[in-house]
Amino acid sequence: MAQTIRCDVAIAGGGLAGGLIALALAARRPDVSVTIVEEGETLGGNHIWSFFDSDVVPQDRWLIDPLVAHGWQGYNVLFPSRRRRLPQSYASVHSELLDKAVRAALPPDRVLTGCRILGAGPAALVLEGGMRIEARGVIDARGAADLSLLDLGWQKFVGRVVQLTAPHRLERPVVMDATVEQIDGYRFVYLLPMGADTLLIEDTYYSDGPELDREAIAARIAAYAAQRGWTIKAVLREESGVLPVALGGDFEGYWRSGGNRVAKAGVRAGLFHPTTGYSLPDAIRTAILVAGLPDLAAPALHDALHRHARSAWASRGFYRLLDKMLFRAARPMERIKVFERFYGLDAGLIARFYAAQSTMFDRMRILAGKPPVPIGRAIAAIRENAR
Repeated sequence: MAQTIRCDVAIAGGGLAGGLIALALAARRPDVSVTIVEEGETLGGNHIWSFFDSDVVPQDRWLIDPLVAHGWQGYNVLFPSRRRRLPQSYASVHSELLDKAVRAALPPDRVLTGCRILGAGPAALVLEGGMRIEARGVIDARGAADLSLLDLGWQKFVGRVVQLTAPHRLERPVVMDATVEQIDGYRFVYLLPMGADTLLIEDTYYSDGPELDREAIAARIAAYAAQRGWTIKAVLREESGVLPVALGGDFEGYWRSGGNRVAKAGVRAGLFHPTTGYSLPDAIRTAILVAGLPDLAAPALHDALHRHARSAWASRGFYRLLDKMLFRAARPMERIKVFERFYGLDAGLIARFYAAQSTMFDRMRILAGKPPVPIGRAIAAIRENAR
């Protein structure tokens, strides 16, 4: 007979969004039984997530701080005509720490890895092999739903953590080194110093398509290291990703495509920054919201998370407008001009932008002056956004 597990909350997907919900419930609602199901062998997969200090409000830091592997005071950006150090603190979370934390917070039989989910309903999960999980409420956090319902560009990357033969001498991250050759849209290299001779080198692209040539990008990473005078002794880990950049689309249709009346979190709920594709700040907010809900039964859980995601989508139309200007008004190899201009603005404005908390004055300042794209194409993008 197939096994049936019963619990209060079942989480489908043990990535960042699902893992943080599990941790928040374990900490704030120890009376709630939680089961988390992940298809991979570890929770969180193979990822390094980073965030600026201002992305997370102080009262929510308790959830993410135990997972931080590295932190720095300030960061640099490099462009052909601009060099700048910004004061915002920066931190990185490693997926290994998420896996360890969730396993420590939940009973071993409530963390199911290597399990494929065949079906998810509002109050039940069906796993390959016949196992069934029945819950008061299910949260589906398994990643993207039907992205064809959204109008998207893409931020895609390959990153390698490398050990060098000598110290790299970087004191802080380089969030964008855009002095590199522009290929396949806006290209920049992202650097995180993780030790005296250990470094993440990530080659990133804002492109029209999601295709990712890992071999070619890996070769560019090696060439970049050599150009900087660094000799790679060993590659310690590699990560790649393709993140959606939202220009528009049918939010309600996208929500339904992930499962009608099923509560959702993370990218499956459309909860990511429209311009960067990053989902960590939203994942923290969602986890703390769930832990504070008085009713975790399926209907109330769905309605609360749908309302939360819909509100976030509605409030971020400005960023989708900018994304349309980036992808529709700027020619692919000229997108660098948009970012170079942006990084000449006030540091506080830049921080609020990444936190998706831009003020009305910020928005006016970003749009003011001569646009770094052809004016006719910029006007066309604005008119398209108004329709």
